[in-house]
Amino acid sequence: MILVHTTILVYALGADHHLRVPCRGLLEGVRDGRVRACTTVEVLQEFAHVRSRRRPRAEASARAREYALGFSPLVRPDEDDLVHGLEIFEATASLGSFDAVLGALALRRRWALASADRSFGDVNGLRHLDPSSPTFLDDLGTAS
Repeated sequence: MILVHTTILVYALGADHHLRVPCRGLLEGVRDGRVRACTTVEVLQEFAHVRSRRRPRAEASARAREYALGFSPLVRPDEDDLVHGLEIFEATASLGSFDAVLGALALRRRWALASADRSFGDVNGLRHLDPSSPTFLDDLGTAS
């Protein structure tokens, strides 16, 4: 299983960027059933917030709802994810608390985490799938 981070969703729908194609590739793999992936309510909230900076709120909300349906059922961090995430937050200066909890969620379930945020690579034991990697699309099949 692959836990999908906000950056994947943003780049997949964003303007022309070198990460757009690999991020879209991940989403197409999910849609076609070739890739097993999930995300969280919090990721979708963050996506809607970021998307609404450049697009109308109604459009940002519509895209977030589409993602929610595509990734259903959404995974929910629990209290143990929070506790472990705060430990990661303390130990990993490059990672914010939100992302540290997301990393803990993936780690505790032995899932890969797909994100353009390279700070996830600083988390011990976490399998970080970086869309800037030339093997990203190939790696999706081995992580799901």
